[in-house]
Amino acid sequence: MRTLSRWLMLLGLLCGMLVAWADEERTYTEGFVVDIGYVRTKYGMFDEYMKFLDGPYKKFMEEVKKAGIIVDYGVYQAFPHNPHEPDIILTTVYKNWAAFDGLRDKVDPIEAKIYGSMEAANKGAVDREKVREILGGQVMQKLQLK
Repeated sequence: MRTLSRWLMLLGLLCGMLVAWADEERTYTEGFVVDIGYVRTKYGMFDEYMKFLDGPYKKFMEEVKKAGIIVDYGVYQAFPHNPHEPDIILTTVYKNWAAFDGLRDKVDPIEAKIYGSMEAANKGAVDREKVREILGGQVMQKLQLK
């Protein structure tokens, strides 16, 4: 009997904690999801890479934005302290994590329109390796404080 009453008391405490936790309001809301790419241009090739970004890359991003697949995109210049840091940071802003569902199916037709065949797109990617190196990237979500 004592064991049963202890369990009931513990259960009551846990239920009370859950109710208190459920009533607690978060101090933020989940905002946009940002995909960030870090790029280091090769020596003397910054302007060459910027020509690509201002050409086919911009056309592609504008089409994807117009189609409502992304919210925005950006190109930022960074000032690296060593050879392993980016000098260009590319951002792509999505409404939320759900925007990634079926993303490839949504962007493939736009890529084909801008870059041509898969073979041509792959050749372009290889050619860009002569002017830049992809250092990596990350995806993060903005937390909007209330």
